[in-house]
Amino acid sequence: MQILTVDVGTGTQDIFLYDSRLDLENGFKLVVPSPTMIVYRQLHEATRRGEAVLLSGVTMGGGPSAWAAENHLRTGLAVYATPDAARSFNDDLEAVATMGVRVISEDEARRLPASVLRLELRDFNFAAIARSLEQFNVSLKELAAVAVAVFDHGNSPPGYSDRQFRFDYLDARIRAPFLGQNRLSAFAYRAADIPPIMTRLQAVVASARDLDAPLVVMDTAPAAVLGATFDPRLASRSRVMIANVGNFHTLAFRLGPAGIEGVFEHHTGLLDLPRLESLLRALADGSLTHADVFDDHGHGALIYNSQALPFDNPDFDVVVTGPRRSLMRSSRLRPYFAVPFGDMMIAGCFGLLAAVADVMPELSEPIRASLSGSGGSGTAPWDILSPG
Repeated sequence: MQILTVDVGTGTQDIFLYDSRLDLENGFKLVVPSPTMIVYRQLHEATRRGEAVLLSGVTMGGGPSAWAAENHLRTGLAVYATPDAARSFNDDLEAVATMGVRVISEDEARRLPASVLRLELRDFNFAAIARSLEQFNVSLKELAAVAVAVFDHGNSPPGYSDRQFRFDYLDARIRAPFLGQNRLSAFAYRAADIPPIMTRLQAVVASARDLDAPLVVMDTAPAAVLGATFDPRLASRSRVMIANVGNFHTLAFRLGPAGIEGVFEHHTGLLDLPRLESLLRALADGSLTHADVFDDHGHGALIYNSQALPFDNPDFDVVVTGPRRSLMRSSRLRPYFAVPFGDMMIAGCFGLLAAVADVMPELSEPIRASLSGSGGSGTAPWDILSPG
């Protein structure tokens, strides 16, 4: 059984092809530029050449692509965008127009002159991934499922803070028991079950309409934290705290026997080491408040179990994962940098696998065997390669 997992971040998209015949360490993987970084580079080249640009497609992650569009506009060059593509920069299309982007209909886009460079926006490009792997004689023609993780603020109502809206969503998912518990896999959905407010997750589904396999989508940070739990050092811990220090967002979860005990989410760019240590200590002892984070321009914090973690116990670890984990390198909190199955960069892919086992129980047995270390049959990778 094969499952393709794709964890889409700001800097990279991390791709892991699970094969139940192999030990997880032998799975095939790619770490390549993220979709928003690809668009950033394409826009940078268009600016250098002096070309007007049309952005079409679906809503995807912004950040670098938005910065490149703003730079393009500052040079006096035109940026056109269809409504769904424009929402990659802001759900409020009036705000996008204020940037200088000309939001036009699909019909108007088709009538633009051929000299306008066309760029299609999407977070998930299955055809590109399949072509890349086919170059190495790896076929994706018999997938049991595909799982994709992206970060989604959600489409907040006009005048309502998107930071608060995002945290309202996190709270709602945690409070709604999933499989009888408030589990990290509650942030994963089969394609048909995605809430309408989660527009970026919905856009991933729109990008995968020609996919001939079931699709699961998930939020990136819970996927990374869930993946980190498979580090063998954590197997015997009943209560842990795991921080995912991402390029844009830092999210930390307290996990215990009953599930999620607390969480905070902040913008990584606003954190230095003392501030991050302070937040982690407060999350551990149960004193962290929503205002502590939200009023500091982060998303917020929630405590569901005020019982303090054994933070000063020498055997207790502050577990860290994520591409900006070096922020914690010199911390006095004795950080432990999780390496599930030997690879931190694809922790999110392992989290996606675990979530697939929960939301698609028909596939759970081989996945759980693999994640527990009892899967795989000793098959060598050269024995499973087939013509593309």
